[in-house]
Parts: sequence; structure tokens; C-alpha cells
Amino acid sequence: MDMKLEIVVVPVADVDRAKDFYTALGWRLDGDFAPEEDFRVVQVTPPGSPASVIFGRSVTDRPPGSAQGLYLVVDDIEAAHEELTRCGADPSEVFHDAGGIFHHAGTGARVPGPDPKRGSYGSYLAFGDPDGNGWFLQEVTTRLPGRLDPATTSFSSADDLAGALRRAAAAHGEHEARIGTEDPDWPDWYARHMIGERSGTEPPS
Repeated sequence: MDMKLEIVVVPVADVDRAKDFYTALGWRLDGDFAPEEDFRVVQVTPPGSPASVIFGRSVTDRPPGSAQGLYLVVDDIEAAHEELTRCGADPSEVFHDAGGIFHHAGTGARVPGPDPKRGSYGSYLAFGDPDGNGWFLQEVTTRLPGRLDPATTSFSSADDLAGALRRAAAAHGEHEARIGTEDPDWPDWYARHMIGERSGTEPPS
């Protein structure tokens, strides 16, 4: 049975302040429901995300700001940094970890700048909402093998698909340089590259 992550609940002190913050980031406002005086549910969804975020009144007994280690995936960490800055989120600088594919807790092992090889999963930034709930962005351009089922590969937004097309175009240019001629079957090559990249299977050569 599929079990898909649907909702993350974020504890906040001021519902309207949180609503203003997240919608200013461009997150879609799915609903704002207050069926009772002391019960309010606000749902927002990050662009391209299949899972949503809920906050409000009486939706959690956790103290405001206690949600930490919430991760969003992007395909261009530096462009994401510019966008968050423009939207007023005050993100950290882009960083990578001194030791591996994930990053250590705290800031002690952070190395400024994206991963030098720009490896998938290797570059991050952090930001918080007005209550201090902590978010990370992680750059993922190629999934690890087996991470996604190639039979059900999909793209979550037009921007997501456009990014995959740009990467396929760049890789196909290198392919044509290797074979020394134009490839008339480029649509098939693009399709195999995009599905392979997304699902973590072997890309075309």
C-alpha cells in the first residue's frame, strides 16, 4: 500500500503572521478555516510540492518554533537563495558539509558555498519562519538509484520540467560532440535522460 507524506504541522504563535510569511514566499494558500473560535486551520503548499504545511490554533500542542529539520528540495540552490532573499525569508548562505552527503547537526561542519563538485544532495541553505521553525533547502539534480520508480516518473511543476529539459539539452550537446554529428533521435535521447535522471537509473550515453 502506498503511504504518501501529505501534511507537516508547524507550530506558530501568530497565525496571521505565519500566513503572511509563507504566502509571501509564493506558497499556495489552500485554505483558511475557522469552524470554532479557538480552532483555526491554515494550509499552504510549497511550489511543486506534493505535501502541504498546516498551522493554526489548536492544531498542535507543540511550542511555537519547535519544528526543526524540515526539508525542501530544489534543483538550483543558488537561484533558490536569490528567490528566498527577494521574498524576505533571510536565508543563510549556501553551504555544504565538511564530511559527507548529508550535513551534521548544528553549524560546526558547515563549509561556505555549494558543494565544489555540485554533486546532487550536497548543497544546502537554511531559513526560519518568524517563530523560529527551521527549514533547509537541499539541491537535488539526480536521484540515487532506486529512489523513484521509473515507471511512474513525473514532474511536479512547469519549472521542474523546464529544469530537466535544460539539463537534458546540455547533456545532449555533449553527446553530439562525442559522436561528431547531429542526433536525429534527440527526442528519444532527451526522454531517456530525463527519466533516468529523475528515477536514478542509468542515463543514455
